[in-house]
Amino acid sequence: MNILTEIKDRALAPTPPFFQKVKKAGLIIAAIGTAVLTAPGLVPAVLLAYAGYAVTAGTVLVTISQLTVDDGAFEKLLMN
Repeated sequence: MNILTEIKDRALAPTPPFFQKVKKAGLIIAAIGTAVLTAPGLVPAVLLAYAGYAVTAGTVLVTISQLTVDDGAFEKLLMN
């Protein structure tokens, strides 16, 4: 199977409930980091560094959570 096809199928397959919660947490972390990075005014450099890390960590959480699928549902999706 082509790797791009498999990634597309995984992205479209249903996500288990635990990873839906992890995905929401990742979105919140990334949103907070983005808000700090785009905040007007003088923001300390340390806070900007941590905000960049938060955006990266949140993005990784969302990506991993989206590509995690329930094996039974993934097999049914592939059979159709």
